[in-house]
Amino acid sequence: MSDLDFLEKLLDGAEVEWRPLADVTLPTSNIKWSNTDQSYRYIDLTSVDRETGTISEAKEITAETAPSRAQKLVEADDLIFATTRPAQQRLCLIPSDWAGEVASTGYCVLRPDQSHVLPGWLLHWISSTQFKAYVEEHQSGSAYPAISDGKVKAFSIPIPCPEEREKSLTIQGEIVRILDSFTELTAELTAELTAELDLRKKQYNHYRDQLLGYDVESLELRPLGWVGEVRMCKRILKSQTSPTGDIPFFKIGTFGKRPDAFIPRDLFEQFKDKYSYPKIGEVLISASGTLGRAVIFDGKEAYFQDSNIVWLENDESKVLNKYLFYFYQIAKWQSSDGGVIKRLYNDNIKRTLIPVPCPDDPEASLAEQARIVEILDKFDTLTTSLSEGLPREIELRQKQYEYYRDLLLSFPKPAEAAEA
Repeated sequence: MSDLDFLEKLLDGAEVEWRPLADVTLPTSNIKWSNTDQSYRYIDLTSVDRETGTISEAKEITAETAPSRAQKLVEADDLIFATTRPAQQRLCLIPSDWAGEVASTGYCVLRPDQSHVLPGWLLHWISSTQFKAYVEEHQSGSAYPAISDGKVKAFSIPIPCPEEREKSLTIQGEIVRILDSFTELTAELTAELTAELDLRKKQYNHYRDQLLGYDVESLELRPLGWVGEVRMCKRILKSQTSPTGDIPFFKIGTFGKRPDAFIPRDLFEQFKDKYSYPKIGEVLISASGTLGRAVIFDGKEAYFQDSNIVWLENDESKVLNKYLFYFYQIAKWQSSDGGVIKRLYNDNIKRTLIPVPCPDDPEASLAEQARIVEILDKFDTLTTSLSEGLPREIELRQKQYEYYRDLLLSFPKPAEAAEA
């Protein structure tokens, strides 16, 4: 039996009425700090774990220490939904041991009227694809998108058999039971896959250290300056960048991520031809912030922030680029304090030692490096590849759950019912 057939059988021709959340939730209240000397646990926006939908940590606060946003009192079975950056879907069903605590005004508190809706019914609808689409349509702001409590409560959900409360709650309960089972099964599978992924990572780290660690007897230490010269792009001024444009400009904060700045093509062509620019396969590293974070340059048109993102100009006659990439993950950088943050200057990089097999025999050295790279590539595929590794399996399990959840929540809306 398909999920749609199951839904039709469960409804058995019963009416379905769509109601805004405001009609099926009860009023909530704010705390009056002037009237209490008690302490409360404060559910801030960061207190709710997005992955598990549970409260992971919370500060103890009093009237004297409470931040201005600590206002909303919550009770057991309340659903809280973060209205700041709502696309992140930070939500939680309040458990009984958190009843009477205080939540941030950054949450919309939905208190189900349990004569009409079950708490789990609200939870699954607020987690649904339909609600996510609604949020995207009604949120405002670009840098800090948000949605108002009023907009959240204007979202409509289906109430089966609205005139027969017992039957309505029975139908809701059966669907909630199935979805809870899916949730639990997905969580178990994800936990198993995550444990497997953690094991693979430990194996990968073990073999990486065994193959190219500093204490491997078959390797000899050489300074990175022996490999090649440190290079960087020509300095780009902030006035030369824009939020949109032709060529992505990566700064230390966006290195390895999505760019938020661009430079004109004519400037890119001019600087690329006249000044240092990485070759395909060379390994870019961060020289500030997270030192030595590595990205292999794939040749796509881009420009990089001078002194913060650098690379070794490497002809691979001594060390393979991919070998360098794996070494950077364990490198003992000779860093310097640059005020607030540490940074790598050119001399620091050139003095940093790299273990190399047979450095005085280039042919044997490169062959052994290639063997080490091949082994580490296999482990890297297992641990980090979204298309071949375990993370892909976790993603597929989550998508499978979302697919079945949306099927079970595919109640016809009035216009659709009339057309049918």
